[in-house]
Amino acid sequence: MEVDFNLFMNDIVQTARKEISEAGYQELKTSEEVEEALGKKGTTLVMVNSVCGCAGGIARPAAAHSIHYDKRPDQLVTVFAGQDKAATEKARSYFEGYPPSSPSFALLKDGKIVKMIERHDIEGHEPMDVINKLQETFEEYCEEV
Repeated sequence: MEVDFNLFMNDIVQTARKEISEAGYQELKTSEEVEEALGKKGTTLVMVNSVCGCAGGIARPAAAHSIHYDKRPDQLVTVFAGQDKAATEKARSYFEGYPPSSPSFALLKDGKIVKMIERHDIEGHEPMDVINKLQETFEEYCEEV
């Protein structure tokens, strides 16, 4: 039985996009959308999504659950590494001092990076560990909702 790899990957990508969108994150698919969103005043959490297992099993669940907290970013956005390449590259240009990492989370304040949670902070950890890291970041940099 032959499996159409592109069809299989498309299903994974669509599921990953749906999960993060349903969690309340705005998908940024172009470099212009990234520039507009990340240039805003206030706090912005960027989730760099991917198709790897640690994205689906740890990062996306953490992204969804961490925002149920007293303090949270003003806006929640996501770019998809390996899919929306120009948008991801533009977002990463805001993450000064950090190498490309996916999945990952970046918290920006007034367009400047203040905290990065990289793949090595996600992979091999429990979702609750990542939720705690995100909420500690919200506690430090974000306002009450």
